[in-house]
Amino acid sequence: MHGSAWPPPRLEVPGLLLRRWSQDDAELLQDAVSESHERLREWMPWAREAPSLEKQRAYLQTAVRTWADGVDYGYGMFDPGETAVLGSVAMHARLGPGALEIGYWVHSAHTRRGLASTATALVTDVAFALPGIERTEIHCDPANIASAGVPRVLGYRLDRVQDRDPALFGEPGREMVWVMSRDAYKGSEAWRRAHAHRVR
Repeated sequence: MHGSAWPPPRLEVPGLLLRRWSQDDAELLQDAVSESHERLREWMPWAREAPSLEKQRAYLQTAVRTWADGVDYGYGMFDPGETAVLGSVAMHARLGPGALEIGYWVHSAHTRRGLASTATALVTDVAFALPGIERTEIHCDPANIASAGVPRVLGYRLDRVQDRDPALFGEPGREMVWVMSRDAYKGSEAWRRAHAHRVR
């Protein structure tokens, strides 16, 4: 969908590495999801069942394939030594042409460190470097104050609150839709944070 342009497989700033998922990451991912499960299950449909190594392997297999297919671009958040998964951030091509949806979660032991906002700023910058992308969106539950704080602080605009898709979430509910347009991006807080430390 993006021609010959692809997101970089690694994004690195002081204290945080974003790296394209590998099937070799299953054990580190299982540790992170297990340790964060109580909190994740409140907001993430995929976390409602107990985590297992087999589920992480299946997820990573899908993540590798969907990146290659240009459908989803999922990054693991790692410490600089790649000894632990700190969370995940992804760009999903499910909004139709010209748009990507960004989603994220952070290990419960590493919240309130700015990891989600830093990672989201970095992938927002990556998204607008791809040809044809004119907007990015972040969808989150209005009750998830921490998650909603990420697009708010990065300069995303709250476009609407709508019914969420039960097919994706398994139950009805509401979601906030935050939008960043290509025109609004340069000079935004997301742009500033992405360029404060040049991505390598």
